[in-house]
Amino acid sequence: MEALWNSTDALLGLSAVKAEELSTLEVGLRALVVYLVLIGYVRFAKKRFLSEATGFDAILVIVIGSVASRAISGTAPFIPSLAGTFVLVLVHWVISYITQNSALLGYIVKGKDTVLIHNGKIDREALAASHMSEDDLEEDRACYCESSATLSQMSFDTRVMATLLWFHVI
Repeated sequence: MEALWNSTDALLGLSAVKAEELSTLEVGLRALVVYLVLIGYVRFAKKRFLSEATGFDAILVIVIGSVASRAISGTAPFIPSLAGTFVLVLVHWVISYITQNSALLGYIVKGKDTVLIHNGKIDREALAASHMSEDDLEEDRACYCESSATLSQMSFDTRVMATLLWFHVI
């Protein structure tokens, strides 16, 4: 076991006290290990982590990037940094699990969608509240500013098809 630790230390520079003590190879290998570990974390976090991000998701990505970059650059201890990123993913998973059963908590954490166009008419108050201009929109029967700040447009045919699928008609 000690031989494995010594080999890992030699490859990743885990005993380095300062970032300047790391070689280019060690930083490159750290980047590879962090990348592979983060792939595992993303797989653990489920698909919503990869979908169109809400502010809740975007904050997680920024913080994980910051902590993980410290593991790569050696400005923070390697294994505790990876553990910290895992804790962030775990907390994200727990909060997203809880919010699926609580509309109020879901609203507080993720926000809500906003209808911007309905039946071809622009809701100017909703547009202003979303800090968007008419140039940001393309005419359609319904346009939503989702909690992830992306626009979703559904034509009448798409909504009818979605409704029929929902009720298992087709």
